Amino acid sequence: MSIEEKWFRRVSGDFLVMRRMVAAYRTLLRTHQQLANKYKAVSDAERYAIKPAIKAIEEHMDDLARQISDEAGKRHPAYNKLVKELGIAGNTTAMEALAEIIIYLDMAKGFRKTANLLGLFKPVRGRKKIYDGRLRQALQRLTCSVNNIMGYQLTAKLEKQTLHKVWKTCRQETRGRPAIPAQQG
Repeated sequence: MSIEEKWFRRVSGDFLVMRRMVAAYRTLLRTHQQLANKYKAVSDAERYAIKPAIKAIEEHMDDLARQISDEAGKRHPAYNKLVKELGIAGNTTAMEALAEIIIYLDMAKGFRKTANLLGLFKPVRGRKKIYDGRLRQALQRLTCSVNNIMGYQLTAKLEKQTLHKVWKTCRQETRGRPAIPAQQG
């Protein structure tokens, strides 16, 4: 049985390496969240046992986020410029989220398709929204870090502005053109 090529996305080795690292980070993030929820639910005596595990996972997450950031800087030319533009240098969580988003950007498909992939669109009435929830969470982490806000102040409009800034900078880097000041903003 053969399956047509149109059903698969052709990817590079860079994409596969970055995706493997990001998947490991997501696993650590999920484990951290589970332990944090258990920490809140148990008594003080049991919290004493969970606290070192949470701290160890946070250290592993930090190390892996640095590795992902370094790898993204080597493999994607726009990454380092975006880190400076967004002002997230030193924030490993935000840098990892940016790396996670940047590997899925496809400049040939345009901003609308990218926004749809991250769930930034109005749903068709009566239909379920189909998008990548993990990428949307990465965009939310990045938006919160860039704008220095708490989760409850997060809006889809801020997320879309952040994504547009990332997309526009990546597009300019892939085309090799400097940014035109009148178009920024």
